[in-house]
Amino acid sequence: MKTFKKIFATTILAFVMAVVTGVMPVAANPVKNTAKNIDDAAQYDKTIKKIRKELVTLPFYSVFDNLSFKFEDGKVTLFGQVSRPSLRGDAKRVVAKVTGVEEVENKIEVLPLSNFDDRIRLATFRAIYRQPGLDRLSLQAVPPIHIIVKNGNVTLEGVVLSKSDATRAFIAANGVFGVFSVTNNLRVEKD
Repeated sequence: MKTFKKIFATTILAFVMAVVTGVMPVAANPVKNTAKNIDDAAQYDKTIKKIRKELVTLPFYSVFDNLSFKFEDGKVTLFGQVSRPSLRGDAKRVVAKVTGVEEVENKIEVLPLSNFDDRIRLATFRAIYRQPGLDRLSLQAVPPIHIIVKNGNVTLEGVVLSKSDATRAFIAANGVFGVFSVTNNLRVEKD
């Protein structure tokens, strides 16, 4: 029961943070509400939820991709990085079909196709999600720590429960053979 309450509180917190910031990762429900009245606000929230759902349920969306968006006045701007070129087009296609979306601008970067980067992705995933305490996160459909690798440089994106989780993930990624640098963009979820 405590786990359910924590997950529920986490979801609410992520939604509130998204409302405040405007552009957030897909996992955090990005919202910038420009609605004029309550009916418009309700429709706006439905549209935001639908966009988010469409993005996180893309068939090949994984821990090695980072998607975010901004929705304003019927226009969706997609941001992030993807490891599969087809995912960029798929994201635009599914968002364009959402009711309330009139225009989609796709600023998603396709990461270079590289066996070297693929090896680093897998090794970094193993290093991070084998850490005691972080191993529980790997059981989720799309784990919360996203590993973005571009030309041997690793960027960690996502939301973790504590500063120590972020630090352990950063140290684990730094220990992976072949990694040139690690940028830690992990945010700590506040209780």
